[in-house]
Amino acid sequence: MGQKVLVTGGGGYIGSHCVVELIEAGFDPVVVDNCSNAVRGHGDVPESLRRIEKFLDTRIEFHDLDLLDKQGLENLFETHAFHAVMHFAGLKAVGESVEQPLRYYRVNLTGTINLLEVMQAHGVHNLVFSSSATVYGDPQRLPLDEDHPVGGCTNPYGKTKYFIEEMIQDQCRAEKDWNAVLLRYFNPIGAHISGQIGEDPQGIPNNLLPYVAQVAVGRRKHLNVFGNDYSTVDGTGVRDYIHVVDLAKGHIAALKKLKENCGCKVYNLGTGTGYSVLQMVKAMEKASGKSISYQIAPRRSGDVASCYADPRLAEKELGWKAAFGLERMCEDLWRWQSQNPTGFCSATAK
Repeated sequence: MGQKVLVTGGGGYIGSHCVVELIEAGFDPVVVDNCSNAVRGHGDVPESLRRIEKFLDTRIEFHDLDLLDKQGLENLFETHAFHAVMHFAGLKAVGESVEQPLRYYRVNLTGTINLLEVMQAHGVHNLVFSSSATVYGDPQRLPLDEDHPVGGCTNPYGKTKYFIEEMIQDQCRAEKDWNAVLLRYFNPIGAHISGQIGEDPQGIPNNLLPYVAQVAVGRRKHLNVFGNDYSTVDGTGVRDYIHVVDLAKGHIAALKKLKENCGCKVYNLGTGTGYSVLQMVKAMEKASGKSISYQIAPRRSGDVASCYADPRLAEKELGWKAAFGLERMCEDLWRWQSQNPTGFCSATAK
């Protein structure tokens, strides 16, 4: 087997796609997840992992573990020699974080501190962290590059990402044998080409594309478009959407960067192209062949008009660049949604 990589939150949307890429790149992922945002399948294993095992014809070691359980983490590190950790675990709904800030700080920050302390105690000093473009706050300039000021976050979720970045950077400064790559995601969409794994939000989707896909498949009546009076191409908000498989491949590139003893590095993972809400609706209508009903609603507080990446640093230093365009993102999302109209709960893996 290849080098062991601990994947926290590996049963979720982005984590599970990274597990696929790790296996295909020759690594040996060990997954921990408390299934707070992953659907349990047979034997209490996340359904996403169960399906990956089937279509890749492999076995994935899984532990039902919460990062707040520090002793459980200790036990895991005592029985494995991890080469690196990919850290996805955490709460991630912007609106919910505004309503429940203490819960977000406790889960995201305390969980990460436990992880870093256990890594330190067991001599595991390589980390890839799942961060977010929310650390940039309201953009002062576009496109957003890695030198743009951070910390002016508009919600507690974004603040937890910013605080964790600061913790990791401080640790890398304090102990020179630590290496970390902080990946600031823009808006991941799409799904694995198999149609077997994809985004399955629990409850009402917080993100645009899962909501649009659920309207297209008939689960929801219409989409609310929050604001059509922004200074954008059609008045609706513009965002940088990236295929989740491209995003996952960026994590493999980050793992390779760690081998250079790189210290602490920060990279944007985006395409560099912004699309408006209505452009995304039209693209999904084309991919699905369905008419997608929408209504204009008032702006939401905290939303910005436009946000898109300058991804050139990742291309220069990681050798990574997004390969899939908007059409492919929407086709893959529709394949997943149409084959799994109610997500992972709807059927067993084919």
